[in-house]
Amino acid sequence: MTAAQRSRRSCLAVPGSAPRMIEKARGLVVDQFFLDLEDAVAPLVKAEARGEVVGALNAGGWGDKIRTVRVNALDTEWTYRDVVDVVEGAGGSLDTLMLPKVSGADQVRWLDLTLCQLEKALGLPASSIGIEAQIEDAKGLAEVDSIAASSARLEALVFGPADFMASINMPSLVVGEQPPGYDVGDAYHYVLMRLLTAARANGLQAVDGPYLQIRDQEGLRRVAGRSAALGLDGKWVLHPAQVEEVNGIFSPNQRDYDRAENILDAYAWYTSEEGGRRGAAMLGDEMIDEASRKMALVVAGKGRAAGLRRTEPWHPPRD
Repeated sequence: MTAAQRSRRSCLAVPGSAPRMIEKARGLVVDQFFLDLEDAVAPLVKAEARGEVVGALNAGGWGDKIRTVRVNALDTEWTYRDVVDVVEGAGGSLDTLMLPKVSGADQVRWLDLTLCQLEKALGLPASSIGIEAQIEDAKGLAEVDSIAASSARLEALVFGPADFMASINMPSLVVGEQPPGYDVGDAYHYVLMRLLTAARANGLQAVDGPYLQIRDQEGLRRVAGRSAALGLDGKWVLHPAQVEEVNGIFSPNQRDYDRAENILDAYAWYTSEEGGRRGAAMLGDEMIDEASRKMALVVAGKGRAAGLRRTEPWHPPRD
């Protein structure tokens, strides 16, 4: 599995200035976490939070979770020091940096070049630290194709709903829900499909932002279900109560996973020298083709990343 294909069903947001919350995050069954130096940290304690983040990363205990730090946006005075301090202090214990409020490809390229210099200076493997770009305003969405193609380090595009809603003057105070008066369709469909298309065209993952009503499980299922149905890879979680729900929504069920693996096996056999003499490729009574294989690859890939195991293996037809 390449870096950009690592499972990102659930991504836990953890304030970088909250040691108790950082410690609790270690035991949660999330695919990814990010220690936040941006919105979750007050300006007066950002320098202190960098030290907390470095210590937490180096302390380990994160299992196979993707280890991410969200630095501050490039229109602030904190970004450069965030990147330098975190990478110098814990670059070997870091998988990706998340850059918020990305509005152009030049911002991602700046981070890429800075990481190149740091990796060389510190003796870290080249391109060992990936980048995630957070799209949070109208300009960022308008430039998302060039952003997605801006760096070989880029692993994922992440939607930031709250800032985006403000940037387009959406008259709502409830993040992720439909705005008042919008009663037909989904107000975020275009945004998510635009982001998803740019991501897939460049071999990247696409992650939906948070659902802030942490006690509303029904609302979380509704919103996350829409993102998962489009094909996004995962969603942020803000509270332990959201983790299990989100992991389930962004994983295929066992029946679909088994079927996808069987399609792949059946198609491989029917297109082999042995099976090619048997005529059309079939799975039971259903004809399958190259398009079926491609669709099955998506479901099988998500299932494997989620740790599913086959329960109904396929066997070639007997003579």
